[in-house]
Amino acid sequence: MSKYATISVRVEVKKRLEEIKGDKDWSEFLLETCSEGQRAKSKEALKKLRELLSDEELEAIRESSREFRENFKLR
Repeated sequence: MSKYATISVRVEVKKRLEEIKGDKDWSEFLLETCSEGQRAKSKEALKKLRELLSDEELEAIRESSREFRENFKLR
């Protein structure tokens, strides 16, 4: 059985969240919202990297990352 917890928020915050949440249960809604926030942060970080780095530097990072993932093994 899953454990549950209570999160205290102001009434106006809960009302706003309930409007956005719709028919989803709180766990589904909050996990989805967290995932969306993390994707947005990642997208923004990538945008900033693209502004700072050249295409060649970005490609070198991609290649290094690909090689790392292919060769990574737990001992």
